[in-house]
Amino acid sequence: MRTRISNVRVFDGERRTDRTTVLIDDDRIIATDNAPADVEIDGTDRTLLPGLIDAHTHIFDGDLADALTYGVTTELDMFCLPAVLSAQRTAAKLRDDVADFRSAGTLANAPGGHPSQLLASPEIAALGLAPFDTISGPEQAAEFVQARLAEGADYLKIVIDDGSVHSTSLPVLSAQTARALTTHAHDAGLQVIAHAITEAEVTIALDAGVDGLAHVWTDFTAHTGDLVDRIAAQDVFVVSTLVYFEAVTGQREITADCAVPGSFADAMRVTRALHRAGVPLLAGTDANPYIPAHGASMHRELLLLNEIGLSPLEVLTAATSRTADRFGLTDRGRIAPGLRADLLLVDGDPTTDITATSAIADVWRRGVRQVRR
Repeated sequence: MRTRISNVRVFDGERRTDRTTVLIDDDRIIATDNAPADVEIDGTDRTLLPGLIDAHTHIFDGDLADALTYGVTTELDMFCLPAVLSAQRTAAKLRDDVADFRSAGTLANAPGGHPSQLLASPEIAALGLAPFDTISGPEQAAEFVQARLAEGADYLKIVIDDGSVHSTSLPVLSAQTARALTTHAHDAGLQVIAHAITEAEVTIALDAGVDGLAHVWTDFTAHTGDLVDRIAAQDVFVVSTLVYFEAVTGQREITADCAVPGSFADAMRVTRALHRAGVPLLAGTDANPYIPAHGASMHRELLLLNEIGLSPLEVLTAATSRTADRFGLTDRGRIAPGLRADLLLVDGDPTTDITATSAIADVWRRGVRQVRR
């Protein structure tokens, strides 16, 4: 099947080109030619983008289909238990009506640590999730990493979260355990991404040598500038997940009598500081079975990134090529001959108006044009 999209504006993952042609042959983008195509699409007043990559999600049955509907062609799952992971890998391999994904598999946390308290809730328990591996000390790090490799993990996620943001106190990985996990993961060729949502937790993650942070954090203090500078110096990427903090905290600000550190407003301030310091920001939502929603929330995330100071081109880069580069996804995140035909066609020009990403005209996953719902 050959599809030619003509007279279309293209954001190729880095820059915009006006009124050009993109040719899809089977599951790949190919160099344009004059041979007949099976499908001809007029791209006038439309923009073709690489399929969006959500850099932080949690997947269950049906989520990958929802994501693809909204032009998210790849999700980076940050915690997926083995039974769920196996089923979703099979779906992504065999079906073209669901998004592709990569996964951390089982995350690394202390026994009883976050997110154990969430999995114990009646709503999550109804999903039928089994208990998962945890780690008690640095002496178990090598075995834990090997178990993740056997599980098929693409990277390792570690949790450094004492529960304060959740209005509770939770067991947490020690600094020594976080460092040992990171060392063994790096030795095994895995990147390490840390869940850390206060400045103190982020400091532990940086000391451990992680490659990325799964969230911005939610307290803004006199020390924020120094921490941001350190993240930039260590070339650590940060996944934004602003839409998640907006969903769970709203506009709540810290007050003197508030026991919970952080707020959505502080998360926005932190993200702005990270951007100004040149820290690599990746667009991600923390989409899960409840809120925020898979696919749809990605477009809100892009708008929030625009609001804190990223230009539309910078936002689109954070949702495509930069995330692909940071996670070694060399076959996607850009529009160029030889790459996967994971594509999003929208009405309007999101390179000047980021809200146009949600004006979806067409989506292709591995060259297969999706039926619009």
